[in-house]
Amino acid sequence: QVQLVESGGGLVQAGGSLRLSCAASISTFTWNTMGWYRQAPGKQRDLVAHISSGGIPNYAASVKGRFTISRDNAKNTVYLQMNSLKPEDTAVYYCNRLPTLTSWGQGTQVTVSS
Repeated sequence: QVQLVESGGGLVQAGGSLRLSCAASISTFTWNTMGWYRQAPGKQRDLVAHISSGGIPNYAASVKGRFTISRDNAKNTVYLQMNSLKPEDTAVYYCNRLPTLTSWGQGTQVTVSS
């Protein structure tokens, strides 16, 4: 059974940094594009960054230049380094592959205070 376990969220002031981790028990992890998604209250879940199996990253315009996605295939883990955080980054952050699996993890809450 696939498991996605996100961690690393928390409360931070605007301008601060957090590093999120996602441990994925996907047998084909190495060959999957992995992504970080976020969902703010009352809003849809959006893709904010993804990284190809070859390590090529791609970012939503709203986070480009501030967030960095990376992966460690030996650990089946994907990371999201978030710098210069803004209040509008407040959301629950999830990881999943692209295309997404049916099941999602519990997510990790990121709250940025102004």
